[in-house]
Formats: sequence, C-alpha cells, structure tokens
Amino acid sequence: MFNRVLLIGRLTRDPEIRHIPTGVAVTTFTLAVNRNFTNQQGEREADFIPIVVWRGLAETCARYLSKGRLVAVSGRIQTRSYERDGQRRYVTEVIGDEVVFLDRDGSAGARSPASMPEYQPIGQEADFNVPFEPIEGEDDELPF
Repeated sequence: MFNRVLLIGRLTRDPEIRHIPTGVAVTTFTLAVNRNFTNQQGEREADFIPIVVWRGLAETCARYLSKGRLVAVSGRIQTRSYERDGQRRYVTEVIGDEVVFLDRDGSAGARSPASMPEYQPIGQEADFNVPFEPIEGEDDELPF
C-alpha cells in the first residue's frame, strides 16, 4: 500500500492552531492548488485542499505562515467521518509531515523569521531530543 501526496499551493487564510487535551498542537489551513488546465472560459480553476499538521510542525506553521504564502506540503491523504444532527459526514484531508516555504513573506513583519533560508524544509522528524530506545526481543518478533 502507498499513500503519499505532494502539493504546491497558496494558503487561502491564516493557519488556525489549537491544542488537544493532551497538550499536542494541531494546525489546520487550506491550500489553493491550481489545476493544470483551463475551463471552457479559459480560466484556470483551483482545488481547495484542507491540510492538518501536528506537534512542532503545527507550531511552526502557525507562527510563520499567513494567507497567500506559497508552500509545498508532503504528506498522506486521510479520510474520517463523524455524526452531526443525525447525519454521517465525511472529511478528506491531507496530514502533512513536511512543509517547505517557497516564498519570503515581506508583508507579515514579525511572522517572517529573518534567519530562515528560502526553501527551508520543516518536518516533525527534526526533533533530535528524543532518547533512542533499543527494541528488545528476537528479530522474528518484530512487526516489520
């Protein structure tokens, strides 16, 4: 099985950050991604794709991204459902695990870090403070 997506687009609004009860940060934003063709009127249409990022990446995106910024998002597609007013509703979104800032934001002032180089990838795997714990047991017992 393979579930991987790579998107390049512009944020349609400022990111929204919240914290779940365990204190983990989650940020959501929507990317407008242009289609590769034009419609019958010669206009280029776009898809509006909801993005969800977690933990340190969520905090970074909430701090430095803003409406109109051009970013690349790498992640996976996830679907979920919930019930509201007695009706089952379905949501499809991209869970981002890497966000690359593709432009510099001169208009956001303090939201744009002066030391951040262009095309700086930011991912959850950058947390090197987690101690390494060896896996106990025989190789035959490992789930992979």
